Amino acid sequence: MSAVAPTVGVLALQGDVAEHLRHLESVGARAVPVRRRSELDTVDGLILPGGESTAMSRLLDVYDMYEPVAERISGGMPVYGSCAGMILLASVVLDTRADATWFSAIDMTVRRNAFGRQVDSFEADLVVDALGADPVRTVFIRAPWVETVGPDVEVLARVRASDGDDHVVAVRQGNALATSFHPEVTDDVRVHGYFLDMVRQATS
Repeated sequence: MSAVAPTVGVLALQGDVAEHLRHLESVGARAVPVRRRSELDTVDGLILPGGESTAMSRLLDVYDMYEPVAERISGGMPVYGSCAGMILLASVVLDTRADATWFSAIDMTVRRNAFGRQVDSFEADLVVDALGADPVRTVFIRAPWVETVGPDVEVLARVRASDGDDHVVAVRQGNALATSFHPEVTDDVRVHGYFLDMVRQATS
């Protein structure tokens, strides 16, 4: 483990920025908001927060941040997306706007708002592979689910939805991690600790 805390950014264009920053600091990262390229250049890893994926997609273009973020991700920078951030990391997005963009960092197809509207939000205790046997309290708010994954994608968790099927809600492929749920709105920091370990491994 490096004696110097890794610097992890949270894309601060829209969404649950403060909550992610707080969780990152609690697990030992130097956490910074990222709105421009000069800030992106200082980070060892990046979180794409929960929020509204099409709004984030539009703001990435407005702030000229899409290409810089895409370049860092393709160059191996660890990245974690929660909820809307998961959508931005997908290779195929269903039920989105025609002008939306995403990063194709994980070989998966996701469906926006798959679990329903705001009123259909729910919580569940899930065992997330790689985080140990103790269940994680997960919060789903207008969340996507993963419909298909490629052969190189590791499925970390599934949840039983109202349609009676078990849907993939946490995945990892290489340096990219994504969850349908919002760990930043709970007191459980294990997902952020796991991501920080990914950052440390990538920078060691």
